Amino acid sequence: MAKKEKETELNETPVEETVEEVVEETPEVPEVNPWEEKYNAEHDSHLRLAAEFDNFRKRTVKEKEQSYGNGKADAVAKMLPVYDNLERALNQPTEDAAYKKGVELTMNELVKILNGLGVEIFGEKGDTFDPNLHNAVMHIDDESLEENTISQVFQKGFKIGEKIVRFAMVQVAN
Repeated sequence: MAKKEKETELNETPVEETVEEVVEETPEVPEVNPWEEKYNAEHDSHLRLAAEFDNFRKRTVKEKEQSYGNGKADAVAKMLPVYDNLERALNQPTEDAAYKKGVELTMNELVKILNGLGVEIFGEKGDTFDPNLHNAVMHIDDESLEENTISQVFQKGFKIGEKIVRFAMVQVAN
């Protein structure tokens, strides 16, 4: 009996009401012009292509700038042994004033060229130790110096902008 009651309930619902409800709930779809749709697709494709080209242009400019900076850093790195040898020659005692003057002039000219290339020389005695710039190869305890102070410089450091060409090799106190 329960099956018959359910069947009668289902049969009592008029079919017309359910169709009208479905029709009322369906939103109206506007007519789409095929030419307008094709135009929008082509326009979108054109905008994407223009954006891709712009990104490619920006990327190649950035790569070009980086390659120039890397080349300059490599060239400076190859000249650093000359700087080191001139610095050692200046630190050696000599009685020949003309020789010492010639080495000083050569060193000054090299420093001038390096500065013209945008190279910054760092790592002086008395500076504060920075592990991002300095390579500590020795450590001493010296009460006359503050903590993390450079007490001796073995090799100067060089950087171009934010790029480190060579870390300064130093001795750190305390």
